[in-house]
Amino acid sequence: MAEETRALHDEISVDCVIFGFDFEKLNVLLVDRVMFDVSTGKKIIDDLTLTGNHVYVDEDLDEAASRVLFDLTGLTDIYLEQFKSYGSPSRINCEKDRAWLEFNGRDPDKRIVTIGYYSLLATDKITLEWKGRNVSWYPVDDIKELAFDHMQILNEALDSLRTKLLHEPVGFELLPEKFTLSQLQRVYEIVLGKELDKRNFRKKVSRMNYLIPLDEKQKGVPHKPARLYSFNRDIYEATKEDVMDFVV
Repeated sequence: MAEETRALHDEISVDCVIFGFDFEKLNVLLVDRVMFDVSTGKKIIDDLTLTGNHVYVDEDLDEAASRVLFDLTGLTDIYLEQFKSYGSPSRINCEKDRAWLEFNGRDPDKRIVTIGYYSLLATDKITLEWKGRNVSWYPVDDIKELAFDHMQILNEALDSLRTKLLHEPVGFELLPEKFTLSQLQRVYEIVLGKELDKRNFRKKVSRMNYLIPLDEKQKGVPHKPARLYSFNRDIYEATKEDVMDFVV
């Protein structure tokens, strides 16, 4: 069924916190929200939101979140984790948010339940494909305010990611196919927000039988090239019940 003929569920949506890592900082994908006064042309709203959309009546929640990601990246195989639902009656009580909804022909008094997801991307190979409002990467640490309750959703997605990172190898989703141990450690340090002892970190990762050393080294770096590694998902899936919690 073509999307233009599919009905959207007005009271159920998904909001996606899309994290990306550029070897220096953790970023999040945000969308511009701009509104002008129709009579004066003056800009009255200029802020940012998470990416999301309402759910079609004939699709499940995971399908809706995957659709949002595909619309942005053109990719279908992206790590996606549902972490919380948001349904407070006071979700939409800010004057700007109500004005935005009214401007777009929606009832600000109608209660909307949204399901929060976060996804993880290596940003080096991503070309954004948003066809509507502008969308860009922003450093997570620089974000202090978002539209609606999206700041709460972002903060709780980050908390969920940090907990997951300690017990499952989701950090590999933020890295390219081949990476160094220093780059892997940097992922943990940036996401967890603390510096890690290099010796202890490498001792722990040496127990990961799904971390595969390659017969390759970095190229084009101004320092001594480091060995490259890759993550083998098949080995992880076959042995994950025996893996220790990766508490660093």
